[in-house]
Amino acid sequence: MKFFKEWGRFMMMGARAHADWEIAVSNTIVKDRKRIMILGLLLVPIILGGIAFADQIGTVMPEVLGGKKAYSPAFFTTGIFIASILIGLGAGLITGCIGAGGGFIIAPALMSAGIKGILAVGTDLFHIFAKAIMGSVIHRKLGNVSVPLAVIFLIGAVIGATCGGIINRVLYEINPVLSDAFITTIYSLMLGMLGCYAMLDYLKARKRGDAGSAHGGKHEGADLGSLPRKLQAVKIPPMINFDQGLVPGGRSISAVFLILSGALVGFAAAIMGVGGGFLTFPIFVYMLGVSSMTTVGTDIFQIVFTAGYAAITQYAIYGFIFYTLAMGMLLGSLIGIQIGALVTKVVSGITIRGFYAMAVLAGFVNRIFALPGKLAAMEVITLSRETTGILDKIGVWAFFIVIGGFGVWVIGTFLTNIKILKGERAVS
Repeated sequence: MKFFKEWGRFMMMGARAHADWEIAVSNTIVKDRKRIMILGLLLVPIILGGIAFADQIGTVMPEVLGGKKAYSPAFFTTGIFIASILIGLGAGLITGCIGAGGGFIIAPALMSAGIKGILAVGTDLFHIFAKAIMGSVIHRKLGNVSVPLAVIFLIGAVIGATCGGIINRVLYEINPVLSDAFITTIYSLMLGMLGCYAMLDYLKARKRGDAGSAHGGKHEGADLGSLPRKLQAVKIPPMINFDQGLVPGGRSISAVFLILSGALVGFAAAIMGVGGGFLTFPIFVYMLGVSSMTTVGTDIFQIVFTAGYAAITQYAIYGFIFYTLAMGMLLGSLIGIQIGALVTKVVSGITIRGFYAMAVLAGFVNRIFALPGKLAAMEVITLSRETTGILDKIGVWAFFIVIGGFGVWVIGTFLTNIKILKGERAVS
């Protein structure tokens, strides 16, 4: 029970840190006219291309679309583009409103919409990379970035991302269904643990009558626990120094632990497509004993390179990125984050935390109900097509009803309180 609690706390801490990054990036893009214009220019060829070629897709690229080469549906239709915006909007609403990683629902949502798992992962990574490049806030945080820490960490991240990408591609070459089953299993485990912890946390807070903050409070500082002390006491050269400006004499840790940590983050990024940022913060603070201030700056620095390396070298060059979908998700998430962040001003934190727990558990139900169909298709278990079809529909409907209901509630709350929110802005 203690392990479950600590692991859930570890995951939630990472989800909140990643959401903070998403919100900062969104604000940077939305509040800069030049960046908005760049985004608009990027969308123009997508829209014009869709209008020009939508009716010819079936005859122009028949060998590319389908079968095992399956970059499908890596082409534009109006319906696909709108769906991508809605998926990004849902993820953005969760991130902005709750301050925890809405990006966890993107891959399950894409797979539920019929996108192959490897394409969902690659597209999600590229979407994160595009967002990081467009809304980079590195220059604001450079004073808090430990360059030696980041560089050594990135060595491990490159190794991990390469391994994760190879595993996904090899599994896909063996059997596309095996690839989907593998990604589905990973998401089922992660969303199940995170969802259960979030729900228990919500129920405890409700029992205490704690209205609280939707974002669950501030991140933890740099007080060293027993594990960071033990790791920093291991003097395997080379030793990397950090936090010199925060702690007298600074602290140091072996490059070996940084490389291993980076490898874990890079591996998770390449396997799941969530950028790995949700792991960096808790690993740095909980395990390595890096201060929160240094961690935030270094995390922003590394996520650009980790997501970029994984997206381009492990997926883009092999054709496993759906660019139109990535741009739609970017647009939707920018809108969703802004609306979600405003709604937190007029809704109690405890209510929003309850919705988050439901959203994550809905993602878990979606993936766990999809898994029997994958296993049956590989003849690992015996189930009729009717049974697997029913299970899959239950998972899909449960997921989209919860996420859709949350989205309608947030947008409805925003619209009904728009006068109040305008007044708050005017006062501020």
